[in-house]
Amino acid sequence: MISPCYLLEIVNFLDLIKRLPIDLGQGHYRHTTKAKVTAFRMTGDGHGRRALDLGCGDGFWSRKLKGHNWQVTSADGYDFRSPDTIEVDAEKPFPFSNQEFDLIWSSEVIEHIRNVDQFVSEMRRIIKPDGRIIVTTPNSHFWLYRLLLPFGIKPATIQNPDHKQFFSLADMRRLFPRAHIYGFFPYTLVKIIITRGIDFLSPTFIVVEHQKSKYTVTH
Repeated sequence: MISPCYLLEIVNFLDLIKRLPIDLGQGHYRHTTKAKVTAFRMTGDGHGRRALDLGCGDGFWSRKLKGHNWQVTSADGYDFRSPDTIEVDAEKPFPFSNQEFDLIWSSEVIEHIRNVDQFVSEMRRIIKPDGRIIVTTPNSHFWLYRLLLPFGIKPATIQNPDHKQFFSLADMRRLFPRAHIYGFFPYTLVKIIITRGIDFLSPTFIVVEHQKSKYTVTH
C-alpha cells in the first residue's frame, strides 16, 4: 500500500513539472509560452480582415488580435469570461459560412476535441482561399514525457485533465499535411525556433497552414 506521504511527494513533483517554464504548465504560463508568442507573431496585421479566435477562453488572444487590426469573432464551447464570446460546439459543424474568415487562431484547443478530423475539416471549410490557420498544441512525445513514462507518469497525468488527444509529430502531419510545423529549443533564457527534431525536442507544436503560399516564422 502506498503511504500518504509518498502520494503527497508525487503530487508535489507533478506540480513542479507543470510549473517548469517549458510550455508544460499552460495553466501557469498560458499567455506567455514561447509557442503562443511565436504563433501570434505569425498573425500579422489584420488591416480590417476577419479572424476567428476558436476556443477563446478568457479572451486574451482575441484582444491581442483586435490590437493588431483584426475584426475578431470570439468563440468557445463553455468558457464565456469574455463578454463578446459566442457559443460554438467544436465537436459539431461550425455555425459559420464557407470561406468566412481570413485567419483562424486556435491555441491549445485541438487536444480537447474528440473528432479532430471533423474539427480540422470545419476550419478548412470556413477559411478563405488565401487565409491562414494557426494552431498550437502540446507535443506528447516530447523527451520529458518519454523520460517519465517508465515511472508510470503519462502525458495525461501532467496535462490538462480534459485532454482527449495526445499528439505526436506524425499525428500533426497527418492532420495538416500542407502545413509548416515548428517547435522550439532550448527552453529557458534562449529559445530558438526549430523545424527539425521537433518530435523529441519541442514541448509544443506550432502549426501554420497557409492556404496558398509559404509563411515564414520570425524568431
